[in-house]
Amino acid sequence: MFINAFTSDLYAINIDSLSSFSCYLYPPLSMATFLSIIRRVYLTLYNWIVFAGWAQVLYFAVKTLKETGHENVYDAVEKPLQLAQTAAVLEIFHGLLGLVRSPVSATLPQIGSRLFLTWGILYSFPEVQSHFLVASLVISWSITEIIRYSFFGLKEALGFAPSWHLWLRYSSFLVLYPTGITSEVGLIYLALPHIKTSEMYSVRMPNTLNFSFDFFYATILVLAIYVPGSPHMYRYMLGQRKRALSKSKKE
Repeated sequence: MFINAFTSDLYAINIDSLSSFSCYLYPPLSMATFLSIIRRVYLTLYNWIVFAGWAQVLYFAVKTLKETGHENVYDAVEKPLQLAQTAAVLEIFHGLLGLVRSPVSATLPQIGSRLFLTWGILYSFPEVQSHFLVASLVISWSITEIIRYSFFGLKEALGFAPSWHLWLRYSSFLVLYPTGITSEVGLIYLALPHIKTSEMYSVRMPNTLNFSFDFFYATILVLAIYVPGSPHMYRYMLGQRKRALSKSKKE
C-alpha cells in the first residue's frame, strides 16, 4: 500500500514536471500573437495566389504575341486578367482593416482605374480588344504585379526580401508606369466612339428612378482625372522609392 501511494505521488510529480516543462518549451500564445500569425498566413497565401494569376497573364500574353500577334492577346488573357485584377479589390479591405500599411487613399484610385479598364473598357467593348495597346497594357501590368506580389509574398512568409527584389519593387515603375498609363489612356480614348454610339451603361430619362447617367461623359471625366492624377501618382511612387531604398541602405 505504501508502494502504491509512493508510486502515485511519483506519477503525479512526473506529470506536473512534464506539464511545467512543456509550458516552458511551448509558452501559450497570446491573442495578439495568434492573430498576427493568421494575418501573415492569409497575406502570404493571398500574395502568392495573385502572383500566380499575373504570371499566367504574362505567359499567355507573350506566347500569343509571339505566335499569332497582338490581335489575339486579349482573348488569350481575358479570364486570368479578370480574376487577378478583380482580386485586388481585397487590398482596399486590407487597408481599411489595418492588415497592411498602404493608405487606402493611394490604393483606391489605382485599383479603381484598373477595374475600369478591365471591365468598363476591355470587356465591354470588343472593338478595342485587338489593338496593340492591349498587349502593352497587360505586359506592363503583369510584370509590375509579378514583382510586387512576389516581393510582399516573401516579406510575409520570411520576414524579408532580397535586396535586388527590393530594388526591382521600387524601380520597375520608372518604365512600366509610363507604358501602362499610356496604354490605359490610349484604350479609353479609342473606346469613346463606341461608348457614344452604343450608349452602353447609360441611363436615359424618363424612368422610375427619375435619374440619368451618361457613360460617355463619365468616361471623359475619367480621362480628365488622368491628367493631374498620373503625375501625382508618379511623384508619390518616387517618394516611396526614395524612402524604401534609403532605409535599406541604413540597414
